[in-house]
Amino acid sequence: MVGGFEVGAVPFNPDGWGPPEATTTTTTAATTSNLPLNVPFAPFSRSDKLGRIADWTRTFNNPTRSKNPSDSVFDFTNDESFPASADDDSSFRLVDGKPPPRPKFGPKWRSHQQRQLPQRRDEEVEARKREAEKERARRDRLYNLNRSNVNMPRREAAVFKSSVDIQPEWNMLDQIPFSTFSKLSFSVPEPEDLLLCGGLEFYDRSYDRITPKNERRLERFKNRNFFKVTTTDDPVIRRLANEDKATVFATDTILSTLMCAPRSVYSWDIVIQRVGNKLFFDKRDGSQLDLLSVHETSQEPLPEAKDDINSAYSLSVEAAYINQNFSQQVLIRDGNKVTFDEPNPFANEGEEVASVAYRYRRWKLDDDMYLVARCEVQSVVEVNKQRSFLTLNALNEFDPKYSGVDWRQKLETQRGAVLATELKNNANKLAKWTAQALLASADLMKLGYVSRVHPRDHFNHVILAVVGYKPREFAGQINLNTSNMWGIVKSIVDLCMKLNEGKYVLVKDPSKPQVRIYEVPADAFENDYVEEPLPEEEQVQPPTENADVAEANPAEKETEDKQIDAQA
Repeated sequence: MVGGFEVGAVPFNPDGWGPPEATTTTTTAATTSNLPLNVPFAPFSRSDKLGRIADWTRTFNNPTRSKNPSDSVFDFTNDESFPASADDDSSFRLVDGKPPPRPKFGPKWRSHQQRQLPQRRDEEVEARKREAEKERARRDRLYNLNRSNVNMPRREAAVFKSSVDIQPEWNMLDQIPFSTFSKLSFSVPEPEDLLLCGGLEFYDRSYDRITPKNERRLERFKNRNFFKVTTTDDPVIRRLANEDKATVFATDTILSTLMCAPRSVYSWDIVIQRVGNKLFFDKRDGSQLDLLSVHETSQEPLPEAKDDINSAYSLSVEAAYINQNFSQQVLIRDGNKVTFDEPNPFANEGEEVASVAYRYRRWKLDDDMYLVARCEVQSVVEVNKQRSFLTLNALNEFDPKYSGVDWRQKLETQRGAVLATELKNNANKLAKWTAQALLASADLMKLGYVSRVHPRDHFNHVILAVVGYKPREFAGQINLNTSNMWGIVKSIVDLCMKLNEGKYVLVKDPSKPQVRIYEVPADAFENDYVEEPLPEEEQVQPPTENADVAEANPAEKETEDKQIDAQA
């Protein structure tokens, strides 16, 4: 230390503690002169605990510090060690002065985590943040859309109509909840082909290279005829029934509807006829089974107005039209066809028909019970000099705001996300397509992604991509159990075989996950109960190009009609 510290003269007291008692004035003066100035002194006894002598930790650089001369290192007026402050102890109470416990995940923990991050953020982290922002913006947009239209009911509260009018004279025999279907299981041996009819064109592999950047316009096939013939109207099935080839007869459309019934939301119905010891599963004319559902399992509501282009009915008609045209466009139309044992059983001579082959197959359900079904494949491809059957189906995008996924942006980079969204919104339709491919033993199922040219134009479409899947692998991907599918069919067949001869209808309840069986008159669905068929322009043939122009300019169309009438 540079500066010294002089203590001064300290008197010695041989008789006790503390300074000696001053006996003379001289001694007192000497003692007093030796004591430092401004140092307080308090008498104490041996039982008292000694406090500190000086506090050298005080900071005197504080400009706001008091200039009081007693404010020094020797100032102990506020020290509790001295009995001078004992008078204030009566009003003092000890409180818990411990600091609060530090939270386990407090700011300190967060600061450590931040220090562990690299100084330069990775591009993948930034990309995830951008995707999260987009997803948040999409949710806000959908939320505001639903808030703006408060009168639009949610899907949970939507009221669906029954696919068939339940007449008061019908007798309900049984109702089966879908919860019982999930526990069923039945294994069938490999089927055998009884007959192959029709002709198939080869698949054009150039469509596998389509991307949203080089999309192709969806063509219209007005001259090719498509047939949706029910079971009992099929001449081949009638012939097989007369030959006692089986006990139960159906089509792949009806069987897939039964197999995937637990995934259905919309109402559907199947007509069951018990004739002797035989069982026929039929569909009605103009049945809902001829159309394709859209957004059936989605949580987003669709417009309820039937004339709206985005209503469930309009989208079903549009999806059927897209599916038929897509199945014919992706073929090589050079006249080269693969023909089978018999021609198309529903076509007239000289009539142009769509590329389709009917496989009449038989499954063994029991020792004395066989099932025959008509299964369809739409195309064939040759790989290593071996022919493989294909099924062709098309998913359709009508408005990205309903699904939340824009195919033109996501198909090229996030095709899995697009398929996952379709599996969520159209679980029943995709499961039925997979079941039909499994029934027909197709080697490959092609799914096309078809979108509208504009969200408000439901006549013009483009193909954005075509993807192929193996049916068995795709069934495992969508959790479609083959044993459970056949278990549902077997249980319904066993239930119907116990019924008396007559006509019955199996109806999916429009509001509950269950099916009901009704006994109906023999002439039901023939005259009085048949639904009005779809208009011809709505079935599979949309308006022509001129009709589109006329629709876009109704005033000009009305003027032309008046001129034609005046001339007439």
